[in-house]
Formats: sequence, structure tokens, C-alpha cells
Amino acid sequence: MGTEAYIRTALITGASNGIGLELTRNLLKENWEVIGLNRSRFPAQDHLLQHAAHTGKLREYNADLTDFTQLKRALELMKAKERKVDVIFNNAGASLNELRYSRQGREMHFDLQTVAPYIVIMEMKELLKQGELRTVVNTSTSAFTFMKSFHTEALERPESFKKLFGPYAATKLALSLWTKELAPLAAKDGIILRSVDPGGNNTIREGKNSGLPIYLKLAMKWFFPPPSKGASLLYDAALGQHGDATGIFLMKGKVTELKYTDQGRHVLEKVQAIYEEEFKTIHIA
Repeated sequence: MGTEAYIRTALITGASNGIGLELTRNLLKENWEVIGLNRSRFPAQDHLLQHAAHTGKLREYNADLTDFTQLKRALELMKAKERKVDVIFNNAGASLNELRYSRQGREMHFDLQTVAPYIVIMEMKELLKQGELRTVVNTSTSAFTFMKSFHTEALERPESFKKLFGPYAATKLALSLWTKELAPLAAKDGIILRSVDPGGNNTIREGKNSGLPIYLKLAMKWFFPPPSKGASLLYDAALGQHGDATGIFLMKGKVTELKYTDQGRHVLEKVQAIYEEEFKTIHIA
């Protein structure tokens, strides 16, 4: 008797909107199984998604990733139900229009875009080791290339706020920095880590007050490509030409040097401490 064909499984955070939604659709069309970890539900009118959910190829777990109690509950359920993960796409993110704080008391971009992806990797590590590809793609940004300074100490409670190029960019840079720093350690378990700029995409949603400067919001609406462009860059980052390269940051599909790499270890130590001392001590009834 022949063996069954291996079916790849992706875990995508922020899979119900924008780039994550397009990536979910694309992977399902390629016969992947997709696990979505989302704050909002998948679109009920999307026949591809609803059929995949009905057949079990699309599985959904819901949590606000800025609320670590919700996140822990969802991840515990996931670990109990899922058998393996081949690729994690840490894609969930947000560009807020004002300074806001999470339930943990830290700046919200930081908990969502820097800390939560680390938590997901740590909690899913054993499932990743059961998969074949053992790859993590962290969605970053090129916005931080415009930053004139970066201070790890300011990530949790910044002294000022600037749309897109303030906490949003800083916390994405922090994500890329710890990705690079963690990569050699993850490699010991055969896990590959990369961070990727998905480029400019028109992800504006009606009724949502995004944290984009007005000039960029107009440019995005009229000139930026649809989210399928970003989805293809994330897909290529996981399965494209870069093979076993780990710790790299990709921009426009090319390996690009990061700024402020001297602070990478400090960033990694900060997120590790939050994970070990705070997240792991949360008790789920």
C-alpha cells in the first residue's frame, strides 16, 4: 500500500483580513491546511473559506493578541487539538492612530507586533518540530528604514507618538531584531526564522480609523497594489529562493541589512522576560 501525500499546514495570525486573508486563500488553493489565529472571524460570505472550514482544512481560533490571557487560552486549545505546523506566518499587526496601551499595561503596538509573535513561536515550537518545513515568517515593515533613532527602553512606554513612523515602525524593527538574534538558537531545533517587509499594500478597510498619515492613506487607496501582492511576498519568503537562510530580513524579496543591530540582544532579552515571567504564569481556568 502506498503512503498518503503529505499535506502542509500553516498557522497564520491575522488571517481574516488583508494580507493574511489573501495568504489563507492562496494556501488553501494549493491544498494546504490553514490554522487561523484571529481577533475577528473569517468572512461568512467567502465560499472558499466556508467550504474549507466545513471540510476541516481551515481551522479557526479566536483571540485578541494584545490580551495575553485570551492569547494563552487560544494557544492552549490549539496545542490540544493540532498535530503539527509546517510554517508559522506571524502576520497580525495594526497601525494605530494614537498612543494606546494593552491590558498588560504596555504600548499596544509592542505587545501585538513584538511580543505576541515571540509567544506564538515559543508555544508552537513542539508542533513546528513535528512539521517538515519548520519555518517562521514574521511580517515586518520597511517603515523603520526612515527612523533616525531607536531605543529599546522606549518600546513599552514611548514618550511621544507619531503615525506609522513612531511606535508602529519601532516595534516592527524590534521584531526583526529579535528574529535575527533568536535565529541561531532556533536553528538547533531545525527551525528557520525570517522577517519580511510585505511592501505597500492597499489594506484600508471602510469604517476603520487607521494610523496612517493622510498623504499615505490617499496614496494607498489610489496607487498601492492589493493585499495579494504582500501575500505573495510572504509566501516566497517561506518557500522561495532563500532556502535554509535564517535570521534574514527580506525587503522586495532581497536580503537587506537591519539598522540598530547592536540592540538586538537587549530586545530579545526583553521579550523573553515577558514570556517567561508573565505569559507562562497566566492561569487559565
